[in-house]
Amino acid sequence: MKKIQIPRKRNRSAEAVVIGGGMVGVATAYYLSKTGMEVICLEMRDALAGLTSSASMEAFRLQFTDPDLFELCKQSLEVLLDFPQALGLDELDLSVHQPGYLFITGDEDKTPELRSAFDQYIRLGLDGVEHLDQPEILARFPFVSPEVKAANYRQGDGWLSFHEAVMGFVKAGSARYFLNTRAQDLVIEHGALKGVVTDRGRIDCSLVVNSAGPFAGRVAEMAGLKLPVKLMRRQKTFIRSGSVPQNAPFVVDVGNQSYWRPEVGGGLAGWVNHAEPFSEPMENPYGDWDFAAVVLDKVSRLSPFWLRVAEGLRKQDVSITAGQYVYTPDGLPLIGPVDEPSGLYLNCGYGEGMMLCAGAAQRLAGLAGGELKNGSNPFRPGRFSAEALKNAAASFSPKASITLS
Repeated sequence: MKKIQIPRKRNRSAEAVVIGGGMVGVATAYYLSKTGMEVICLEMRDALAGLTSSASMEAFRLQFTDPDLFELCKQSLEVLLDFPQALGLDELDLSVHQPGYLFITGDEDKTPELRSAFDQYIRLGLDGVEHLDQPEILARFPFVSPEVKAANYRQGDGWLSFHEAVMGFVKAGSARYFLNTRAQDLVIEHGALKGVVTDRGRIDCSLVVNSAGPFAGRVAEMAGLKLPVKLMRRQKTFIRSGSVPQNAPFVVDVGNQSYWRPEVGGGLAGWVNHAEPFSEPMENPYGDWDFAAVVLDKVSRLSPFWLRVAEGLRKQDVSITAGQYVYTPDGLPLIGPVDEPSGLYLNCGYGEGMMLCAGAAQRLAGLAGGELKNGSNPFRPGRFSAEALKNAAASFSPKASITLS
């Protein structure tokens, strides 16, 4: 594909440069190109979306309690769930599955949390969401343990093929994608961006979007900025087994923050370990050798069939991958222009890139093109005061969980 290439070393020019070729960066490049801009997207690895994006669960949901995050995800899913028509690629198939997201608890003290979240979903206008009691849960989801107390469920949620989505954005837009190309510095003159220095030459431009995911902080440092972000490794495991119910939804145990979903040939499982230390950006995040055993113990608490899976498990039936989530003090993304230098925009600061990418990229393109005003943008990078950032640095903890945001 001519749009994806490893460029020779020489100077180039474009109207906009997107740094980072993950799901968010590719979507950003697409929507900027749809405004008529000449766009180049830089990816330091030898393939697009091969770092954090490839380690995702490829899932989407509208069960968010934060109004701004809910609206952003809603905007994004309007594109992803109608992807061929939205991008004009009739032959594209994202393999969309919508068996739902099921949030369950076996803890009495978590039941009010689920009920409160459900009430907020209703206030936000979320359709199709249900709050279930124990008898209904067991009747509809027989793989769940009788210890379950309550659940929230929405069948419209599910998962899709992120690889096909990435390639769709590439095919449908006019942006060019440079692989094995690292941004090394930003060219700034009199407070304005003039270009990007890469290891393959300089690219003259007046607009740069930092969509570098876990590496967004380092890109920002090229402009003398320190982003209010922290990184935390997130692992997942694929377990080959014929015992995983393939018609099951995405299941989350809100008590221990474990989750799983069916996948062809078995299932995917993960766990949000808030004891995981913050880390520096990693080009090759690694998975712990014992992660699968820990996760199986977690998910089997309320989905006991996993105990049977574990009994006959062999080493070759397990694979572990890892990526990094990016957290901000308020759990919301950084989308929009920075105060200085002019021409530098952010689209980073979140881990839900799969489900938010289209909406976030649309907003970024609207802000860059002047169609949207940054003053009313709830994700504007300048929303944190100096005092707030100082306090956040002293007591930074990941606010976002897989249940509530």
